[in-house]
Amino acid sequence: MCVTCGCSDDSEIKITNLETDKTEHNHTHTLPDGTIITHSHSHDTHIEAPQIHAKIHNTTISLEQDILAKNNLLAAQNRGWFKGRNILALNLMSSPGAGKTTLLTRTINDLKHQLSISVIEGDQETANDAKKIKETGSKVIQINTGTGCHLDASMIDRGLQQLNPPLNSVVMIENVGNLVCPALFDLGEQAKVVILSVTEGEDKPIKYPHIFRASNVMILTKIDLLPYVQFDVQKCISYAGEVNPQIQIFQVSATTGVGLDNWYKWVTEKVVN
Repeated sequence: MCVTCGCSDDSEIKITNLETDKTEHNHTHTLPDGTIITHSHSHDTHIEAPQIHAKIHNTTISLEQDILAKNNLLAAQNRGWFKGRNILALNLMSSPGAGKTTLLTRTINDLKHQLSISVIEGDQETANDAKKIKETGSKVIQINTGTGCHLDASMIDRGLQQLNPPLNSVVMIENVGNLVCPALFDLGEQAKVVILSVTEGEDKPIKYPHIFRASNVMILTKIDLLPYVQFDVQKCISYAGEVNPQIQIFQVSATTGVGLDNWYKWVTEKVVN
C-alpha cells in the first residue's frame, strides 16, 4: 500500500499505445526497506485484466519520504525533457465526471489547426477516454493505474517514450479522477489545471484545498447547466481565492463553447512564452 495516499504501489501499471494496439505492463514492488523495483513486459491489448496485488509495509514515514523524493527527481527530469523540446505540459485534474475528457476533446478539435496537442490519458481501467481522444486525430497514450489513484512522474516518463510528442507542441496529461492524490505528485508539468463542474458543490475548494492551492488554473465547467442546478458561482470563486489568491479562473461550457476563448488564449500564450 502506498503510504503517501493509501493506494497500492505494488499494482501492475498498463501503458497502451493506441496506434500500435500494444500494452506494456509495468510491475512495481516496494520492499520493506523502501527499495522500489520495477520490471515490465508487453502483450497485445486483448489479454484479460491483471490481478492487482498490494502489501502493507512497515517503516511508513521513511517509505513515504523515499517515494516522494524519487518522484520529485523523476519529475525534474521530465520537466527538463519538456523544456528542451519546447513542449508545454499541462496536468489536468478533477473529480470523476467533472468533464475533463469533454473539455479536452473540444480543446483539441478547436485548436488542432494552431497547435499540435498530444495526450497522456490516466484511468484506473479501460481505454474508453483515450479512444474518444484518438477520434480527434490527436496522438494519445493510455495509462491504466489499476488500484492506483493518481499518475506519477515515472508513469509519465514511460508514457512519453511511447507518445514521442513533436517539438514545439503541447502535452495534455489527463490525470485519474481524484481531488486528493494527484495534487501530491509532481509530474514535471509546467502548470496544474483543476477542473470543477457546477454539478458539484461550490465548497469543493475549501473541502479539498490542497489541489486548488497547488493549481495555477481552475476551470469551472458545465456552466450551461447553471439554470438547472443549485450552485453559487461567486461563492465558489471566493472560496478558490481564499485557498489560492493567485489562481486563474475560467468559466466555460464545452458543450456550447461559452468561455472557451479565454481558456484557449491562456494555453496559446503559454506555448508562445
